[in-house]
Amino acid sequence: MRIREIRAASVTNVMPLGRSGEKPSFFSGDNENLNPMSRYLEFMGRGPHLAPPWSEVICIATAEDGTWGMGMTSHAGPVVPIINDYLGPLLVGEDAFATERMWNLMVRCSGAYLGASGLASYAISAVDLALWDLKGKVLERPVYELLGGPARERVHCYATGTDVRNLLDIGFDSIKVPCPWGAAKGTKALRETEAFIAEARKQIGDDGNLMMDMWSVQDAQHTIELGSILRPYQLKWLEDYVYPDDWSGYEEVRQRLPEQTLAAGERWYTERPYQYAARRCLVDILQPDVLWVGGVTASIKIAAIAESSGREIAMHAGCNDPYGQHLCYALPGNRWGEMFVGASPGEDLMNTYRATSGMALPINGYLVPSDAPGFGIEITLDGIEAAT
Repeated sequence: MRIREIRAASVTNVMPLGRSGEKPSFFSGDNENLNPMSRYLEFMGRGPHLAPPWSEVICIATAEDGTWGMGMTSHAGPVVPIINDYLGPLLVGEDAFATERMWNLMVRCSGAYLGASGLASYAISAVDLALWDLKGKVLERPVYELLGGPARERVHCYATGTDVRNLLDIGFDSIKVPCPWGAAKGTKALRETEAFIAEARKQIGDDGNLMMDMWSVQDAQHTIELGSILRPYQLKWLEDYVYPDDWSGYEEVRQRLPEQTLAAGERWYTERPYQYAARRCLVDILQPDVLWVGGVTASIKIAAIAESSGREIAMHAGCNDPYGQHLCYALPGNRWGEMFVGASPGEDLMNTYRATSGMALPINGYLVPSDAPGFGIEITLDGIEAAT
């Protein structure tokens, strides 16, 4: 069976995807200081306003018999034409089951002309996910079975958010909080962050897993100072603390915080950076994002790197969409499933980041993915047309 067409479009209406249409509360003014420019005082308080202006992407891969699969990613403005004008035509006529070959074709061509990282990787991810969804539908099997079957009875989810009490109340026992301040506030940032973590630890208790996302830091020295101060609070890991290609920064943090578990990788693309980081022992936990890193095919390669180097993986936003859920369920090295909670207290978790109809939602901090063919996404072509 051959590929007949691959097309992508921008998401203009999230309601057909199963969300309410309201902007998730996490992206409101409550988190204005969470931005990677926080070493500059003039950018404090402008968090959501610094995000790229483009919407999500839906990609449809159609086989010659009319069976279709759906993939998603971010940054529609530049990514949609990369798929429609370049990657899609490249794959027309290819064997619909040859996902490894098609991934390799996309990476090699985009690497030669665009660079396989960054925006090209977002485009490759959407196409690869659509191809895996298509393959599962043709074979009438969930993707997690195509990956070898369940590696666990259920996925243990941890929640990412700022309202620790609400996250505990809705059933999560492991929580990751964002670091609220960067280096621009100097010593005051260290004091205020310590107070924030102390309160979070008090609420979650001594035995709960507490992690911190340091996306608003991006500075090796500030990370080292903060990690030293926070040692008494026994953070399970520090995450995403320097810029993605600052390899000397990763090395410095590793050397200066030898006892702290470190996690990174959501903004690394293809398997190559993970291979380098594992070989140099820079981080303990690898965190690919299946919608960004190159799809399922890239994630399988990263899981093998983690397994062979004695590291864990923890898929970034792994429980926020059906794609990550299947990987979290099937990959033995993935002990955690992140649920980025953008919803307000009492709000349906479907109204959060990347949620799609048909995906499972955590109950008391655990979930089991849909066993429907492909990724189990419950949306028709008419619904996709309404969303785009």
